[in-house]
Amino acid sequence: MTQLETLSITGLAPRRKAAYWNNIGSDAFPVPESRSPTMLDFTGHLSRASKGRVSVAEIYSDPQVVRHSREQVARSRFQVHFLHLQLEGESINRQDQREARLRPGDITICDNSRPYEIVFEQPNRMLVFGFPYDLLRRYIQYPQSIAAKRLSGSNGIGGLLSDFLSNVWRHCQDDREFEISAGVSDAILGLLASSYRQLLGSTIDHSSLGAAHRVRIIHYIEEHLGDSSLTPTRIASAFRITTRYLHHLFSEEDETVARYILRRRLEECARALTSQSQRKRTITSIAFDYGFSSATHFGRAFRSRYDLTPREYRQRNLVSNRALT
Repeated sequence: MTQLETLSITGLAPRRKAAYWNNIGSDAFPVPESRSPTMLDFTGHLSRASKGRVSVAEIYSDPQVVRHSREQVARSRFQVHFLHLQLEGESINRQDQREARLRPGDITICDNSRPYEIVFEQPNRMLVFGFPYDLLRRYIQYPQSIAAKRLSGSNGIGGLLSDFLSNVWRHCQDDREFEISAGVSDAILGLLASSYRQLLGSTIDHSSLGAAHRVRIIHYIEEHLGDSSLTPTRIASAFRITTRYLHHLFSEEDETVARYILRRRLEECARALTSQSQRKRTITSIAFDYGFSSATHFGRAFRSRYDLTPREYRQRNLVSNRALT
């Protein structure tokens, strides 16, 4: 788990600002080159974190141009697709002779395996998620076909995606140990694919509607993991759908709704058991925090998943952490 990190050029001498700002960008993204008309009064700061396989950063800056050149493409070690969510101000995103002008709430993607350019003509704030190419390809077969195509965040599935991304970032800021789990990244990318199908097609197909429902349901589950009464029946009731339809929405996934809830609860318990901030708490209290009402049931389920008892898991990780310090 990587802690949230905030970097700023405030207070630096003008002659150092350009190099430092570009270094910040190089660490956050695959070597972009940022240019500002003047660095004398230029202001910029960046908060970033890696959350599992997904990177995320919030960037504020005065007017500037960010370029990813052919030379920088050649130096990129990994192919990554960046999802841009405009939070404040506007930006012009260019790639493959396409151009997307983003206003607050709007979304687009770009690909670091080809040159791109982002122009900020005014002070702005942008949220950027980085997804490995192989992960995005599971949802969009030819992601290069949608680079620099604008998704409106004001309505429809694009609006749902925009809100969901903002909520995920708030979790990253509020909980330094929050991870973007496989379920959350699946929800983001499934919704992204559905949004582009809606944009490029004439109608919203059933798979798009299903993806939108799954995103809402996964978000609801994540918000209520600590509630021991969280069951498929309760979820279906909350969304005014039948349990049969709820199970149908998850029929294309690798696990049922109930198994998803159990896995996420166990993952959060495992994270808490190895957290330095919770090392004095009992195993039972941690289990009850994440919706388990029986210590015996929790112990069996935890051992089935991790091949260790909760106590053994905690001790092994505490020893490993001490060895690294």
